Amino acid sequence: MAIRTDIVRIYRQVHTWTGILTGLILFVCFYAGALTMFKEPLERWITPPVAVTPATLDRAEDLVAATRALRPEVRDFTLAVEPALAGESPLRLTWTEERFDPAPWAATLAPDGSVAVEQLNPSGIGLLVDFLHRTVGIPGDLDIGTTVTGVASALYVVALVSGVIILLPSLVKDFLILRVTRNVKRMWLDAHNLLGLISLPFHLVMALSAVVFGLHDHIYDTLDRMVYGGQMRAVAAASSPFRTVSKDMGPVVMLPPKEFLTRVHSLSPGFQPVSLEYHDAGTGAATVRVWGHDPRYLVRREGFVLMGAADGRIIDTQYMPGHQNGWSATVSAFFALHFGTFGGGIVRWSYFLLGLAGAALFYTGNLLWIESRRRTERQAKGPVEQSRATRLLAVGTVGVCLGCVAGLSLTIAAGKWLSGLVDDLHAWHWGIYYAAFLGACTWAFLRGAARAGVELLWASAVATAAIPATSLLGLVLPGLWLSGGLIGVDLVALVGALAFAALARSAERRALSGPRDSVWAATVARPKSEMGIHPLTHPAE
Repeated sequence: MAIRTDIVRIYRQVHTWTGILTGLILFVCFYAGALTMFKEPLERWITPPVAVTPATLDRAEDLVAATRALRPEVRDFTLAVEPALAGESPLRLTWTEERFDPAPWAATLAPDGSVAVEQLNPSGIGLLVDFLHRTVGIPGDLDIGTTVTGVASALYVVALVSGVIILLPSLVKDFLILRVTRNVKRMWLDAHNLLGLISLPFHLVMALSAVVFGLHDHIYDTLDRMVYGGQMRAVAAASSPFRTVSKDMGPVVMLPPKEFLTRVHSLSPGFQPVSLEYHDAGTGAATVRVWGHDPRYLVRREGFVLMGAADGRIIDTQYMPGHQNGWSATVSAFFALHFGTFGGGIVRWSYFLLGLAGAALFYTGNLLWIESRRRTERQAKGPVEQSRATRLLAVGTVGVCLGCVAGLSLTIAAGKWLSGLVDDLHAWHWGIYYAAFLGACTWAFLRGAARAGVELLWASAVATAAIPATSLLGLVLPGLWLSGGLIGVDLVALVGALAFAALARSAERRALSGPRDSVWAATVARPKSEMGIHPLTHPAE
């Protein structure tokens, strides 16, 4: 396909600058997003096993009644039924008392019928990776972080479109070509283009959906003013599925939990219940949301059917897979495509790998620009001195990207060591990550991109290797444990550690053989701020 050279040049500049402006933000979002696909296994890997006697669902009514008798002020709670149905864990009722402490409380039923109530100390690693994915780790107001990622995602769409236009003239000739030669810049450019084209549908879905997720408050505010005349909240309340719920607050007797599951099965035999969420329990306004999933449909994580707690009537099904109207089904599909909540393990692993590939795409994009700029200037002037902007971009790329990698690996490994020893493991996870991330960024600025590139790659390799090493130590140290059925966490971490170690070795070789005027080349003849190597690029000169 023929496109005028001047047009391609313009789109190349658009692609370059949108990529530079958003690359580091999107690296963190994609790397953390890849981990969110397995945040539940990560939570279980960190949490120590507890010896329990599974209770059947037949005793769920006793648990609800005994807990409400002990804590009558608790009217909103959740009964997990999926583990009980599988016979893997005891029945558990959970609730949150946000006025006092955001940590959830849990009630379990002993064989003698007594109720044990305790405040849980969740690992929090799932919350951390989800927060990084949504806000790139900007502390403080959640809205600020989501707005930043929303704007970055909008620029990301522009980068994707312009990147495709750039490649159109050579698409037929170069598609699916990866030239492994001494010209390593050419090889990484091929890899960058290959990753981008193969995963283009995935990236478009991620970019467009992230724009909506990140900027939805601003979109709703605009719609409220331009379309609804300031009445959007009233319209939304009128269309809420809860509008038909009685507000009679007199005491009522609720149906047994098994009865809700029976009625849901009659409504949709393919629906797999996960939990029962009670609201205003014991009153005339009591409702139950039966949460679950149906692999035949695209839903956001889980769907639910709303039922009356006293009579079991079906109040609303607009969030239930297979019973939604066209608009609700479309919105659910949109969420499912972003979160990968369909297709089982194959889709989950595919999204995990595509997320890592996306992070590599943004990382290599910055590296390619740095090397391309140096080569262009060298052709015109001979050996060049790297500009301050180039050195800062190199330092930022190394510090932010490898700081994110090392910080997440370190806090995951530390979680198993700290579990049961600290009161607030969630806070420790956040503290360890931010200490490692900020430490890596500071180290990169102090040491320069070249030296820090090697050192932080080795640090990432060691931190990632600490995950399987911790599991191995569980064989001999009484304070640790092996996480049964979660060997995949250790194997993936081991592969990652080996990959980072290989990149670190490559970076060290690059320091000796690379061009002397590169920001990635180590040489004592240049200022310390310019000394260095780069872990991925090694263009032939």
